[in-house]
Amino acid sequence: MKPKPEEKNKRTTNHPPQHHGHQMNRKQRREMMRKIQSEDLSLEVIHPDAAGIDIGNESHYVAVPPSRDSQPVRRFGCTTAQLKAMAAWLQQCGIRTVAMQSTGVYGIAVYDILEQAGLDVYLVNARDTKNLPGRKTDVQESQWLMKLHTYGLLRNSFRMLRKNSVRKGSAAWNRIEK
Repeated sequence: MKPKPEEKNKRTTNHPPQHHGHQMNRKQRREMMRKIQSEDLSLEVIHPDAAGIDIGNESHYVAVPPSRDSQPVRRFGCTTAQLKAMAAWLQQCGIRTVAMQSTGVYGIAVYDILEQAGLDVYLVNARDTKNLPGRKTDVQESQWLMKLHTYGLLRNSFRMLRKNSVRKGSAAWNRIEK
């Protein structure tokens, strides 16, 4: 028995199956990235007072919206005084929430000082941002983090624990540091 022409067409289409949920095909991802990178965004602003920080072992690059400061990207060192200056500058710029990605221990002091300054700190997983196009330098990385955070496209991985918040002694802290 020959299949009907309609059935034959249904079987031979080369369209990939539609996946529901958060999976996007290449064309959809490209279009989303164009929207994010363009100046004319149709995305909803979730965090209007957001900044992005690229954490490094010798310095940290911090980006705020261009309307907040004449120099919207600044480089800060790693000393406590420089980190406090970073927090003061962010507050002066009207920043309330910060996204930073840190794959090592370098972000712990930054996290603590920004949290003590009253900022809402998002520690984001580097895997969530590394596969996205558009970042090549530390400056661009900090701007990219700020932009993604402004539109609510980053999720907070976890809250860092400070040494003085662990009440079970040094054994518990050593387990956390490993």
